[in-house]
Amino acid sequence: MANPAYLSGLDRNPANYTPLNPVTFLERAAALYPDRLSVVHGAERYTWRQTYARCRRLASALARRGIGRGDTVAVMAPNVPAIYEAHFGVPMLGAVLNTLNTRLDPETIAFMLRHGGARALITDRELSPVVAQALALLAERPLVIDIDDPLAQGGTRLGEMDYEAFLQTGDAGFAWENPPDEWDAIALNYTSGTTGDPKGVVYHYRGAYLNAVSNIVNWNMPQHPVYLWTLPMFHCNGWCFPWSVAERAGTNICLRKVEGGAIWEAVRAHGVTHMCGAPIVYASAINAPAELRAGIGHRIAGQVAGAAPPAAIIEGAEQAGIDLTHVYGLTETYGPASVCAKQPEWTALPLDARAERNGRQGVRVPMQEAMTVRDSATLDEVPADGETMGEIMFRGNITMKGYLSNPAATAAAFAGGWFHTGDLAVAQPDGYVKIRDRSKDIIISGGENISSLEVEEALYRHPAVLSAAVVARPDEKWGETPCAFVELKPGASVSADELRAFCRQHLAGFKVPRSFVFRELPKTSTGKIQKFVLRALARSASAIG
Repeated sequence: MANPAYLSGLDRNPANYTPLNPVTFLERAAALYPDRLSVVHGAERYTWRQTYARCRRLASALARRGIGRGDTVAVMAPNVPAIYEAHFGVPMLGAVLNTLNTRLDPETIAFMLRHGGARALITDRELSPVVAQALALLAERPLVIDIDDPLAQGGTRLGEMDYEAFLQTGDAGFAWENPPDEWDAIALNYTSGTTGDPKGVVYHYRGAYLNAVSNIVNWNMPQHPVYLWTLPMFHCNGWCFPWSVAERAGTNICLRKVEGGAIWEAVRAHGVTHMCGAPIVYASAINAPAELRAGIGHRIAGQVAGAAPPAAIIEGAEQAGIDLTHVYGLTETYGPASVCAKQPEWTALPLDARAERNGRQGVRVPMQEAMTVRDSATLDEVPADGETMGEIMFRGNITMKGYLSNPAATAAAFAGGWFHTGDLAVAQPDGYVKIRDRSKDIIISGGENISSLEVEEALYRHPAVLSAAVVARPDEKWGETPCAFVELKPGASVSADELRAFCRQHLAGFKVPRSFVFRELPKTSTGKIQKFVLRALARSASAIG
């Protein structure tokens, strides 16, 4: 029985309890380091004092237009100061931030604006052709504010005023408040929606705060990092790093377009210390001409996410001066929810062995309660034998509230008290998790399961291969066989027969692709290969030949 002394008169009050809110990181940075650089974008430079004032102006300007607690404010923009400021200005008035994927089609954008009930849309001028079509599909048009970025290429204004003018209608001394409840919604992010309409993932203040701190602890992120925005801020709110960098009072280096040359130019010009992204981001840096990084004397801390970054990427990054940490997560877990925590003894291993260790999905991050691999049907935990496959599941504070206006999907995702990821993995004897495949990406050939990731890993080992994706192709005899889509490095050449022979050196015969297609791989704006597009192509005999 509980001791009554601990239950009586010891209640929450303003002196001992405050809802967790990542906006407070900005307030502290502005108070302690007002004159340190906060944001760099082309010729623009802002200090933490200025960024805090601009965010308060944004909140005030939106409030004066009748936008308040629980209203949705959408942002459609690349990595520019306005989208960074929205991560603070929007929650300052209790509104919900909905960052939109900049590569979506008009119909999908319109769906998200309608489904999320956007009261305002802040949109970059360069994206106006698509946004204009999306707005035309809406029965009720939101308040539209244009980001008239001098670095934008083309486009026209769609709203009643530009972002800078809009800020001037707000008060730099706006008196913002913490949310009444840290369980309140802070952000809305949509899943990719490769089948059916995308689902709206709702984040709460508590999760955003804790994941921002988890990023810092997990990465040993020092005070005043110089963070290069190679990860889109629209993707899982930049994995919560807008708030992490504010807590560390670092410098945000904005990058409108991510390419190898631009990455190394930013590293050289600003002394970049940290960056994040999908494997394709690091591939672009690794495969850029070596002279672009000549003379850069410091190493860069990088986080790479994805189901399984190829060992060739991990090795190449290390050789290029980037120390990669592999993280794994989903939109529903605020971005990274697990990390391949490095062990000291791994440093003595050969490079290829280190890459293999570092390519695993690892263990839960500090602020996530639990990560497990379980049988999807029975929810029994699989043995840590490195062989028995199950589904990765998470539980804890950095898991979404649920899907907006979709109780059935929310209930299915949380069945049994765990968040179901849909990723198939094994638990290895040391407790680290290793993904084998997405459940929908497993290829079943003649009754044998083939991991598409295992075949891709072999292809990435070939020196001519830049990117590879393997999907199932229907086969009359075997049911399915592996079909490999391959994108070659600039100037490289290799034949299908040569790649097939190369794969036989690393794979069992039934796992070797029967078909090869050489082409540029379709990717999302976050660098993920769109396998649903390739699966459709593989089903078309004319596309494969």
